[in-house]
Amino acid sequence: MTIIRTPEPPDADGTWAQLYAGDLDTLGYVPSHTRVMATNPEAQRAFEALVGAVVPSIGLRLYELVTLAAAGAIGSQACRLAHGRKSRTLFDDAQLELIARDFRTAGLTQLEVAAMEVAERVSGDSAAMTEADTLRLRELGLTDRQIVDVVLAAAARNYYSRALHALAVPPDVPPDLPEPLREALAGGLPDQHA
Repeated sequence: MTIIRTPEPPDADGTWAQLYAGDLDTLGYVPSHTRVMATNPEAQRAFEALVGAVVPSIGLRLYELVTLAAAGAIGSQACRLAHGRKSRTLFDDAQLELIARDFRTAGLTQLEVAAMEVAERVSGDSAAMTEADTLRLRELGLTDRQIVDVVLAAAARNYYSRALHALAVPPDVPPDLPEPLREALAGGLPDQHA
């Protein structure tokens, strides 16, 4: 459990209340990660701005796939669960479950699989990457900007997820996730807060 003290939603005011409002509107509750990251609202907004700068070139679908792959590679239950929930607007539950279990056999395009593989490499050992790692993305039709944005999306997920790990922020389980999907998203990943 995190040592970071945060106000409860009814007690939040000012910037805290502003940052909580979006989650209250869309989720009906304020997840632990929002509470903790609201401690530094400038950093939270900068992260949101980075995501906002990346998504237009690669699209929301590819962004979410890259995010799921990066979060899985670093064992982030919090981000896998949160982005699994967000991805339900892009995939039906059956395909999302397949993606969570093994994206390589989930019926995705070659480009989507290649982008997720790059995200795993960024999250594993980015210092060992070479031009060959991203060349496949160009061969599959991505522009230079899109290649950069795939890598930025993976790196941004590493930044956010690793901060949550370091601050011992417990993962929230969205209550509207069906059990098989919840298990696929969180299962097989190391429990960061057991």
